[in-house]
Amino acid sequence: MACRGIALKRTFAVIFLAGMGAHTLTAQTPNAASLIRMVDAAVKARIDHLAQYTVTEHYAVYRGADETHPAAEMTVQTIYRKDSGKTYTILSESGSGFIRTHVLRTLLDNEKTINLPGIREKSWFTSANYEMKLQSSQIQLIDGRQCLALAIHPRRKATNMVDGTLWVDAGDGTIVRVEGVSSQSPSVFTGPAHMKRQYANINGFGMATHARAVSDSFLLGRTTVTIDYKDYQIQLR
Repeated sequence: MACRGIALKRTFAVIFLAGMGAHTLTAQTPNAASLIRMVDAAVKARIDHLAQYTVTEHYAVYRGADETHPAAEMTVQTIYRKDSGKTYTILSESGSGFIRTHVLRTLLDNEKTINLPGIREKSWFTSANYEMKLQSSQIQLIDGRQCLALAIHPRRKATNMVDGTLWVDAGDGTIVRVEGVSSQSPSVFTGPAHMKRQYANINGFGMATHARAVSDSFLLGRTTVTIDYKDYQIQLR
């Protein structure tokens, strides 16, 4: 009986402490306005301090329901410079020449365009470009980070603007994940792309680590593009 009593006391103690922990976490959760300000500040800090970075990106394109055997692949080295945007060097490529030319190279060209100074500012995840609303004050654990979810709706329609959900670090406002649908179709032959992108905190900034986009094309049918990012080399101002 004594052992049973001790076990019960320990159980109640664990429940009590867990309850206190949950209460403390909720008490520290920022409200919607302060969270959005924190997201804006995190984006601004990245803009102000990131002078240049180099990253290796691996692209894979899958057709239909088969996401095991890529129809085309490409590995590129990407260099971002604050003053000029992005440049790409193709390190290797394989698979369908048509897909590499009309899907992957077109994707790289689009990325160059939307990352030019004066253009890229329009697609940042900030309250200037998006209407943001806190979905819930409930903390979600994503990749070991305590996150809050914001519903985001672009203030203008564009192929690189996302209508969906943005998960941010509850402590510093850096981006952890975004998922949704492009607010505008890239052409009359394809529907909006369903996309998902994951980020990691690298040198204090939210940097993409994996992306996935699915679209239905008049010419290609269902197409899935995945991108994996690795070996970041960051230069600060």
